Amino acid sequence: MTGRVIEGGNIIYKLSGRKIFWVTLLNGLITAVQLVGGVISGSLALISDAVHNLSDTVAIALSYLAFKIAQKPKDAKRTYGYRRAEIIAAFINSAVLTGISVVLIFEAIRRFNSPVTINGNLMISVAAVGLVANLLSVYLLEKDSHHSINIKSSYLHLLGDALTSAGVVLGGIAIKLWGIIWVDPLITLLISVYILIEAWKVVRRTVSILLQTAAPLDYDLLKLEVEKISRVRNIHHVHTWMTDEKTIYFEAHIDLEDIMLSEVEAIYQEIEDLLISKFGVSHITLQPEVDRCTDK
Repeated sequence: MTGRVIEGGNIIYKLSGRKIFWVTLLNGLITAVQLVGGVISGSLALISDAVHNLSDTVAIALSYLAFKIAQKPKDAKRTYGYRRAEIIAAFINSAVLTGISVVLIFEAIRRFNSPVTINGNLMISVAAVGLVANLLSVYLLEKDSHHSINIKSSYLHLLGDALTSAGVVLGGIAIKLWGIIWVDPLITLLISVYILIEAWKVVRRTVSILLQTAAPLDYDLLKLEVEKISRVRNIHHVHTWMTDEKTIYFEAHIDLEDIMLSEVEAIYQEIEDLLISKFGVSHITLQPEVDRCTDK
């Protein structure tokens, strides 16, 4: 169930397993109906819409599964925990979706040159079913989307599905009334290009995290702020990485004046408070030095 829990003084909304189940089931049924309807009617737009719905069905299911895995506590073997589960799931889903989108784009281009007879009535009927089901899914997640960015992401995907289904309905009407067959591959092309762009953004982001690319921080400002702290000479050998899209790990060498260890602790606390409050860092490791590194 969706619920509110207090953690660290903050209200956190948990994912609703029951709602996710029904949305996943609903989108799975939409996918099956649209795929069969697309094959029978000859509409590539319906097939591409089915693929879009399938990707979101898998994405929602994978996201929820990965979310549950990511909540598992860290242990002796996995000292960073299981947070990367969500990143791996997002990468797999987006990479597959990217490949499918490319195939559909080439197929749409081929259809422009070799038009196929399309059953407009069936295309409209199946797309209308998809539109109603997508709107119902949007309704189920609308309330929770205001409290969770994870749910908000799924909600926006489903809203996009609803708009896509509406486009296929309009395309079917154009084919039925005016016999404009090229509308079908045009809709396919537009849907596929949109999906490709969105999926590629996720692929790039997830690969960046998996390769432990530096976190997106203002390092010049960070250095300036840390070196303003009393007794700190400089900060160097800074390394950052992320285990998921929100959790930033930070390590660095801190060159200090020659002071007692008990004084260092107070400086550490000030640096940590700064990194957490101003830069959103989650986990911090600092190494104190006094004229130790020559390549600062």
